[in-house]
Amino acid sequence: MTGIGLTDEATYDRARLTQWCEGNGVSRRGLLRLAAGGSLALTAFGALPAGTASAASPIVKPLPPEIFEVYGTNAETRWEALSGQGELTPVERFFVRNHTATPSIDAGTWRLKLFGTGLRGGPVEFSYRDLLELPAETITSAIECAGNGRSFFTSQQGQVVSGTAWKLGAIGVARWRGVRLSTVLAKAGLTRHAVDVLPEGLDADYVTGGVNLGKVRRPLPVAKALQDVLLAYEMNGRPLPPDHGHPVRLVVPSWAGISSIKWLGRIEVSDTPLVSPWNTQYYRLLGPDYPAEGALVTRQVVKSAFELPWNAEFAAGGRYVLRGRSWSGNGRIRRVEVDTGGGWRQAKFVGAAADRGWRRWEIPWRSGNPGTHTLRARATDITGATQPEVTPHNSQGYLFDAVVRHPVRVV
Repeated sequence: MTGIGLTDEATYDRARLTQWCEGNGVSRRGLLRLAAGGSLALTAFGALPAGTASAASPIVKPLPPEIFEVYGTNAETRWEALSGQGELTPVERFFVRNHTATPSIDAGTWRLKLFGTGLRGGPVEFSYRDLLELPAETITSAIECAGNGRSFFTSQQGQVVSGTAWKLGAIGVARWRGVRLSTVLAKAGLTRHAVDVLPEGLDADYVTGGVNLGKVRRPLPVAKALQDVLLAYEMNGRPLPPDHGHPVRLVVPSWAGISSIKWLGRIEVSDTPLVSPWNTQYYRLLGPDYPAEGALVTRQVVKSAFELPWNAEFAAGGRYVLRGRSWSGNGRIRRVEVDTGGGWRQAKFVGAAADRGWRRWEIPWRSGNPGTHTLRARATDITGATQPEVTPHNSQGYLFDAVVRHPVRVV
């Protein structure tokens, strides 16, 4: 039922694309052409229901400019706003990634519908109260947009990419409380023949280039769904706020942020492989270093950021402590090195290690002579993966992991 190795996103992608294409008489390149034309959203799944929630503005919570940089429907956390904030990102400082706009959903009338050929009986519905009555679990996990760091393909590497020009603030770490997806699947009647689940959000349909791609949705293998996926209804000890998925969202540890669907409304459970535009048309690595059909965006890469504004000012000859954070989708960070102009020095860790979060660090620095200086930080995770000097180009600007050159001014 679960499939060996399918908890790894890249293995899952290779297996499922091959299975889906063989079963439908479509080549891998043909599948991507279908998705790019928008027809996949209709031919593979049938008509999609009308939206069940209303939206008045792209983002509900306040977005003070000293905390956020806003890009239309999205808001990036400024790294200086995380200085002194501890391990968890406060809700009011947590980045927002919306495909359309934050909907307004009444938890009292909200229902989660599970359906499909992977269930023993017919469709099953759960209310918000039903979930609250099930055994709860709490996890601390990062959620990070796959395009976090995208702007540096252009500013550092001189390459053209598409998408929101995030710097490094499209990530947040929170304590999530909810019900294991495995618990809900068991109660719904999961069969041994089920292979995939397809969670779907309740925000408005996503329309691009005049084509309606329907609700935001992205498949998961049953193996991953049964492993560690959470149906979260609390964030940092409070009910989920609207911008972060109220009343219920998915939290899919270690996988790309798009998998952690917000405003969850339906989950298809299937005994055949499932696909959507969000793993065929989008969230694929396309470029000269990748196969023609692209490679799926998988778990996040190693990154580091200073808790400083861009072009921060320091007094000449002053003694300072530089602080920052490093993280990786592979697990905890093993080492962080910082270069302030005189070579790499190892930073000191602050606080506890985290498998699914980030590692805080600090290092002393004497600012030296007036002028423009460049700060660099690079991390190595428990698998030995280290940030490179250059990230291979992909046209949609995903998974930037190169060492970022952070400019500061000494005056």
